[in-house]
Amino acid sequence: MNDKREFSWSVIFIWVTLFSIGLTAIYSATMGPVAQFLPSYILDNFTRQATWIGISTVILIGIQFVSPRTFQEGAYIFYAIGLVLMVITIFFGAEVSGSRSWLRVGPFNVQVGEVMKAATILAAASYLTSQRNVSAENLKTALVTVAIFLVPVILLLLQNEAGVGIVYLGILPVVLFWSGLPYGISLLMISPALIGYFTVVDVRLGVIVAILVTIGIFILQRRTWLTVTSLIFGALVIIGTEVALHQVLQPHQRARIEAFANPTLDPLGSGWNVIQAKTAIGSGGLHGKGFMEGTQTQLRFLPEQWTDFIFCVVGEEFGFIGAGVLLILYTLLFMRLLHMAATHKHPFAQLVIISVTFLYFVHFVINIGSATALLPIIGIPLPFISYGGSAFLTNTILLAICLNLDFNKRSLSIYR
Repeated sequence: MNDKREFSWSVIFIWVTLFSIGLTAIYSATMGPVAQFLPSYILDNFTRQATWIGISTVILIGIQFVSPRTFQEGAYIFYAIGLVLMVITIFFGAEVSGSRSWLRVGPFNVQVGEVMKAATILAAASYLTSQRNVSAENLKTALVTVAIFLVPVILLLLQNEAGVGIVYLGILPVVLFWSGLPYGISLLMISPALIGYFTVVDVRLGVIVAILVTIGIFILQRRTWLTVTSLIFGALVIIGTEVALHQVLQPHQRARIEAFANPTLDPLGSGWNVIQAKTAIGSGGLHGKGFMEGTQTQLRFLPEQWTDFIFCVVGEEFGFIGAGVLLILYTLLFMRLLHMAATHKHPFAQLVIISVTFLYFVHFVINIGSATALLPIIGIPLPFISYGGSAFLTNTILLAICLNLDFNKRSLSIYR
């Protein structure tokens, strides 16, 4: 029997601290003086989030009593059920903010694409660790893994929920790399994001990054065909990005993407959100303006301040110290999860924990990057902080699975 002292209580402490900070920020962003500027349904966000936290806590505790092998043996079943629910959502789901990605479950709306993240991670990990000789270095294995991730992404696009799909694609290279994909090909997979990002900032930077990526791939792999492929691929990404910006996207879509690079070009339009977000964080100073005292927050200058820009609320009202504490907590969570993976002997558990870690990391980077104008505004919640029941539930389920696998590492130490 496992000793309860071996349970990762430090992770539970970080989780509780994060959602406590989140609840505090949501309360300030919806129930403070700003309440007079908000519609009535937003005023219930704090209560709804607290309810979801209660439900998620019960589920987290319940998952600890599940056999750890259930997650591997039932992975494909979970995945199939998730796909069916996503298809049902396309035809019968509720439409929220232009996305038909919600299913009504009793009194709650559940975003199926969020919950599907857990099933996708489990299915990919189960497939990649099903046999000793399965490796992402094998082309068939890599393609099947890509398909496992792409199917829900396609369904998300049909639901008009591209933001969530970006998260799926963000963790795919990590999953493949951890499962044996060569360094050079892994770099090639992430290169479109790097080259595209710098191309949006300045096309000359995009060219430089494309050349550097090609050099890196040559050094890592020493294969002519792969180096040439990288060079051609980089050129296509640059050309495609420029064509998309100037020929394909609508003016308002292009302006939104370019705003993060230079928001002053349209300060009252596409650059407004970025400017207000940076103003809120910067005005917080060292100690912040105080709980429910942030002017940008309480005067409703911040957009979606309970979800996408909740980091700005923390930065404005609790200052550099509050934002710094938040960053430290996430760093500790990532480090603790990586330590779990490193000390586990079972490949399935290792891959699941690594995937969950980078899922959180992708959310973390995109959300804070958007709030600080380092990335375009995509609309991704900050794990355990932002308002959103489906996201909180999914992130908690994934954390609970990691805790379960870590606590039962002895019973999973033998490969089968």
